[in-house]
Amino acid sequence: MSSPEHKQKIWNLIKDIKTGMLTTLHGSELRARPMVLVQDEYDGTLWFYTDLESEKVMEVAKDHDVCVTFADPDNQTYVSLTGVGRTVSDKTLIDKYWNTFVAAWFPEGKDAANVGMLEVKVQKGEHWDSDSSKMMKSVKTMTAKVKGEKPDLGEHEKFGTRN
Repeated sequence: MSSPEHKQKIWNLIKDIKTGMLTTLHGSELRARPMVLVQDEYDGTLWFYTDLESEKVMEVAKDHDVCVTFADPDNQTYVSLTGVGRTVSDKTLIDKYWNTFVAAWFPEGKDAANVGMLEVKVQKGEHWDSDSSKMMKSVKTMTAKVKGEKPDLGEHEKFGTRN
C-alpha cells in the first residue's frame, strides 16, 4: 500500500485537524458525521471511539466501505481516506487511547458495555495541500486562465488501490 514515509506524510496532514467526517452507507444514502482521532501516530489505520449501540456501527456492519475526510481550510489542506471499517471491543485498545475528552462522551466509564473502537484500515486516498494564501490562489488562477493553462495551486496526490 503506501510507504512508511507516505504514511508519515498523511499523518502530518491530519494529526492537527483531528476531527474527520466519517461517511457510511445508511440504507441507500450516504451519511457523514464528525469523528475525533484518538491515536498518536498513523500506520495505515485510523482509530475512533464509538458507541457500540449507535447507527454508524450498524451501518459499518452492513457495508464495511467507509470514507473519512479531513479539512483545514485555513491552511488549504484536505485529505480523503477510503477504507474498510469495523468495530472492536478490545479493552487493551480502549485503555490505551482513553482520555478526558472521550470520557465526556461515555459517562458510565470505559468499562461500559457500549464503549468500543471503530477501526478504519485505509486502502486508498487523496490529499491536497497548498502553501498559497487565498489571494495567491486567485492570482495563480487568473494568470493560468489568461495563459490557457490549469493553475498550480499546490500538491495533489492519489494513492493506494482497492482490493
